[in-house]
Amino acid sequence: MKTHNKLSLITALLGLSLASPVCLAEVSANIGVTSNYLWRGVTQSSDGPSISGGLDYSHESGFYAGTWVGSIDWGNGNGVETDWYAGYSGEAGDFGYDVGYIYYAYPEEEYDDSNFGELYFNGSFGDLGFGLAYTANSDADDDAPFGKGDMYYHVSYSFALPEDFSLGLTYGYYSFDIDEAVHGDKDYGHFQLDLSKGDFTFTLSKADEESGDDDTKFVVSWGTSF
Repeated sequence: MKTHNKLSLITALLGLSLASPVCLAEVSANIGVTSNYLWRGVTQSSDGPSISGGLDYSHESGFYAGTWVGSIDWGNGNGVETDWYAGYSGEAGDFGYDVGYIYYAYPEEEYDDSNFGELYFNGSFGDLGFGLAYTANSDADDDAPFGKGDMYYHVSYSFALPEDFSLGLTYGYYSFDIDEAVHGDKDYGHFQLDLSKGDFTFTLSKADEESGDDDTKFVVSWGTSF
């Protein structure tokens, strides 16, 4: 489950610029591989490797749209996640913003009733990042996890280190709009540390036990761009 501003598992592979006196647009492709596909602190690949790739279109006005595909395994067989998204991003002084919609689709029969869509807002001020996502529609029941009404919040901070290394710290919190009498308390927080250099990222991740996946995760990811 990939969001537009969180591309820790993939980077651009191929870029193509289309220019005219009136507008400037760019189409790019991306591909990546990771030892464990994590989304909001929880594995999407049964703690195994995952490959991914996608296409993005961006316009100088700030509008963008794209799609992303990644291999998944929730313990019920190998599958594919396909994300479709569109939004608008820009800057106002030192403040950056990104608003849009993303739809998470799971075509395999084993993943029936898993599709859902989110409205999201992400902001940045210098090295500080923050955002939220709201589940606007879902194939799941409204009172079940990943049903309509769920909220996800996150805050992050990045540091530039010597020798072209960079360090990112993220804390996220998932709040589920569910019937706790039926499903129990599913709300959880998670912490993630990303150490990057060039095309490689080393990730340390830990989620609360309410996530159902609270083992400490050590992940290596690779991507390339040109």
